Amino acid sequence: MRNLLKFLVIAPLALIFLIFALANRQNVVVSFDPFNGGDIPSPQLVLPLFIVLIGAAMAGVLLGGFATWLRQGRFRKALRDAKGQAEVLRGENESLRAQVKALQAPNDPSTALAPPRSAA
Repeated sequence: MRNLLKFLVIAPLALIFLIFALANRQNVVVSFDPFNGGDIPSPQLVLPLFIVLIGAAMAGVLLGGFATWLRQGRFRKALRDAKGQAEVLRGENESLRAQVKALQAPNDPSTALAPPRSAA
């Protein structure tokens, strides 16, 4: 079932990318020097347009994911602190239970339950 669902999602996406790549095959010049007036050779690449566009989209997704990960850092820190505090409290609870159990020995008559009082 899962493989069928993957196929139903990935196959149309692959078809869309293929059609997009075939429609945008022309080469474009990608320059890395925004201040060059054209007299001095600058670092540049000549790539098909679909590679430039898909690469820019992928870079945007990665940068957006990284920015989101950075913004959620305070929540991850709060979760780590809460887990540590829960572990400390869990240990304290266990030690208190052990102390109570040590105080309530099974042969100790003072810890036995008292009979219920009558309403009379």
